[in-house]
Amino acid sequence: MVRTFRAHPTRVRLFRNKWLELTTLTPFPLFFSVWLPITVVAIVAAFRTEQGGKVAFGFLSGLLVWTFFEYFAHRYIFHLKLNSAVGRHLIFLIHGNHHADPKDPLRSIMPLTVTLPLGFLIWLAWRHSGFPAPNSAFAGFVTGYTAYDTVHWACHQTNSRGPIARILRKHHLLHHYARIHGNYATTVPLLDRVFKTRIRSQ
Repeated sequence: MVRTFRAHPTRVRLFRNKWLELTTLTPFPLFFSVWLPITVVAIVAAFRTEQGGKVAFGFLSGLLVWTFFEYFAHRYIFHLKLNSAVGRHLIFLIHGNHHADPKDPLRSIMPLTVTLPLGFLIWLAWRHSGFPAPNSAFAGFVTGYTAYDTVHWACHQTNSRGPIARILRKHHLLHHYARIHGNYATTVPLLDRVFKTRIRSQ
């Protein structure tokens, strides 16, 4: 476990307290060992509590909501421009540190200290939304999230070889190394064409 949290030569320090700092680091195996079971349990729960047609409708709806959530959160929250020093520090804490060192293997995934409480709140939101298939919708949402952070980690930490993987990797890395205001979608680059935020590259 100590080796899993090994030092990265250019890592940006976010907290002086070593325990707080540790909460900002997420190894890919840890992320996958937590969110894959959550995703599987959510899918099983959907099938056990809702009918076949509702499961398909709910799952696709949740996946669609995640897709837009991914794009708009990245565009309007992660790259929000705030004037105050506290505001700028907050944005750097949320996302700016990743741009400061995109190759840090423990900062390519949102920390569990953020995603687990947020996931619980999103589950509650689906449950109380009045949506006809809330469990299936949540299953679709977390499937989208798990796929997103897997793709995001792979874009930064692997040399993607498959044709789709290469397209996704190039699309995302242009966001880091060409200009940050563009290519906000990581898993569905089509959204950057739709919202006219695609970075054109030679």
